[in-house]
Amino acid sequence: MALEAFAPAKINLFLHVGPPAEDGYHPLCSLMVFADAGDRVRLQAADAPTFQVHGPFARELAGEGDNLVVRAARALFAQVKGPQPPLALSLEKLLPVAAGLGGGSADAGAALRLLRQALELPVSDAELGAIAGGLGADGAACLWGAPVVAQGRGEKLSPAPAMPPMDAVLVNPRVAVSTPAVYRAFDAAGRFGEIEPPPLPEAFESVEEVAAWAGTMRNDLEAPAIGLAPEIGDVLDLLAGEPEALLARMSGSGATCFALCAGDFEAETLAERIEALRPGWWVRRCRLGGPWT
Repeated sequence: MALEAFAPAKINLFLHVGPPAEDGYHPLCSLMVFADAGDRVRLQAADAPTFQVHGPFARELAGEGDNLVVRAARALFAQVKGPQPPLALSLEKLLPVAAGLGGGSADAGAALRLLRQALELPVSDAELGAIAGGLGADGAACLWGAPVVAQGRGEKLSPAPAMPPMDAVLVNPRVAVSTPAVYRAFDAAGRFGEIEPPPLPEAFESVEEVAAWAGTMRNDLEAPAIGLAPEIGDVLDLLAGEPEALLARMSGSGATCFALCAGDFEAETLAERIEALRPGWWVRRCRLGGPWT
């Protein structure tokens, strides 16, 4: 037995964040889409349960210990009240770490789907979603990798408008940004956003329409993230000045930014130019939408 599941990168087209509640958590509203770029989780039979990480960003997870893939497996077997079988899980880490792409949550979601499929576990989609949501704010949304509007702490999900495939470029200046640190800076600034869902059409007809609409929205964590990592501002300034970029914005709590483009040719042209201008940055041309799982 050897199975594989894809863990797509999450992109926040907008992210509105309110003041913290009494429990310290921030209510939010976000339209999330997913990329055809991401990590991969693999599963095969073994003599004992094991977990390994490899890939270009594996080193950034060294010493992490309690990886979300491991925690997802543990939570799933607690749900079915059974021991973890002797299976080898591995993670090919292709996305930057602490990058605003929901990578850990997507990895956990891929592991949950993979284990349920491989072992034919009696766990419903709703139960799987509850497990994923218990692992992190993005967990429930990242489980299936489909466009969604997230509210509450990220666990209240509603369908997104129908969306066209969107060619895009992801850019990370290879700077890890701590989500708790960004939220602390956000709280210190006190510039909390309106979190009521904005008016949404039933469908977007083109990427130009998506870009124009999303351009009236914002990412409330962008300014505090730039304060902690000015390189994010450098990425946004560069993307915004390029003719192929219909919209440039940071995803999540950073440091990855994205540019929506009119088509594949424009995205490829932009990606190649950014790679030439900033060879030290992580740059990926991709298509946004979903589901990709």
